[in-house]
Amino acid sequence: MHGLPVEEQIQTASVGMGQIVVARKPAQLSAVLGSCVGVAIYHPRLGVGGLAHVVLPHSNGPSDNPAKFADTAVPALVQELQKQGVPSAGLVAKIAGGACMFQIRGPLQIGEANIQAVREALAQANIRLLAQHVGGTAGRRITLDCTDGSLRVEIAGRHVEIL
Repeated sequence: MHGLPVEEQIQTASVGMGQIVVARKPAQLSAVLGSCVGVAIYHPRLGVGGLAHVVLPHSNGPSDNPAKFADTAVPALVQELQKQGVPSAGLVAKIAGGACMFQIRGPLQIGEANIQAVREALAQANIRLLAQHVGGTAGRRITLDCTDGSLRVEIAGRHVEIL
C-alpha cells in the first residue's frame, strides 16, 4: 500500500529567561525578548544550534545560572554544543533583542548594555557575528531554525525579518 510520505514533526522548544537550549535539525528554538538578547550560535555543516536567553550583561563573579549573563552565557552555550560533539571551529552567531523597553532615556539602558556585552563575549570566543537585529523600543519573538541556521525575527505589527 502506497501512501503520502510522513512529514517529520518539527519540534519547537521555548527558551525562557536565563536558559540555554541546544538542538539538532529540524528542531527550532524560540524566545520572546524585550531588553534581553537572544544569542543564536549555529554550526552550519552539522545542523546543530543553540539559543541563549541573556538577561543581564555581567555576572560579576561565579553564578549558579551562567545562561543569565552575557559574559558567561556565550562560553556556557559553546560548552553545551561541545558536549553534543560540535567543535567550536566553524560556529557562527546571530543576535536579536536588546530593546529599550522604557521610554525614559537614563544612565542604565539594560538593552544596550546587553548588546555590547554579548558582542564582546562572542569576540572573546572567536565566534563570527553574521547578523543582528538589535535595539529599538519594541519586543521581539525570535526563532532559530536548526535546519539552515536562519533566525526569524518578529515584531508585532511589522514585517517578519529572516537573518
